[in-house]
Amino acid sequence: MGFVQEFKDFAFKGNVMDLAVAVIIGTAFGKIVSSLVEDVITPLLLNPALKAAGAENIATLTWNGVKYGNFLSAIISFLCIAMVLFWLIKGANRFNRPAEVVPPGPTNEEILLTEIRDLLKTK
Repeated sequence: MGFVQEFKDFAFKGNVMDLAVAVIIGTAFGKIVSSLVEDVITPLLLNPALKAAGAENIATLTWNGVKYGNFLSAIISFLCIAMVLFWLIKGANRFNRPAEVVPPGPTNEEILLTEIRDLLKTK
């Protein structure tokens, strides 16, 4: 098999294409979640909470040159993003619940055998 054919088989297999689509969709979804956290949740919830705690500029906190405020800010951002993703996935799962599987009823053969059994019992 030639190099070109091998590369074509590799590059256009379903797994590679599915992975590429997943990465692109994941990147776009990540931008949506980041915007939701940075543009909606942070101004509405996080900023008032930080102001009440007296830590409006948490990212500027330092101690002997160690910028631990940036680290705390990254942790808070991660927790906000994780919570938003949890809510979104929980909501999506509510719509994607599988339908309840109803066990199939008895077959015609089973019905006939049951009738025969019942007739034999009465005799």
